[in-house]
Amino acid sequence: MTGTLFTLTFAVAAPFWALMILAPRWSWTARIVGSPLIVLPVLLIYAILVIPALGRVLPVVTAPTLAGVRDLLGTVDGAAAAWAHMVGFDLFVGRWMWRDSRERDMPVLLMAPVLVLTILLGPLGLAVHLGLRAAWGRPAETGPVGRERPAVTPVPGRTP
Repeated sequence: MTGTLFTLTFAVAAPFWALMILAPRWSWTARIVGSPLIVLPVLLIYAILVIPALGRVLPVVTAPTLAGVRDLLGTVDGAAAAWAHMVGFDLFVGRWMWRDSRERDMPVLLMAPVLVLTILLGPLGLAVHLGLRAAWGRPAETGPVGRERPAVTPVPGRTP
């Protein structure tokens, strides 16, 4: 069963990545990826793998040592759970990056490779996005995924 769950982990996340990378401006992408619940299938797989092993996992994560983490991840169950953990968090971060890039009106051809990098090497993709984000500047005047932001009335005596 562990092997099946391992294989299923990326399979349930891949459609969301495909939408963000291949159809980033499609209205259905905004509707689907707009929800943080897209990570639930991966989180469910993680729960199925980790909850039965809490007796082995909790001591390692509450008082981590390199040897303890190595031993846990060196098991089939540990590796599959770690994979689900990474895929789930990478998808959540990738979703945030996609939404952030849309708000800033960053080019989709710029973001596609950054999202692929995030799939492959999550923290490096995030680092690249944060660098681009800093260089790109403030969000565009439209809200998330093309929705207009409500007008903001300036407060007298304050500068925006």
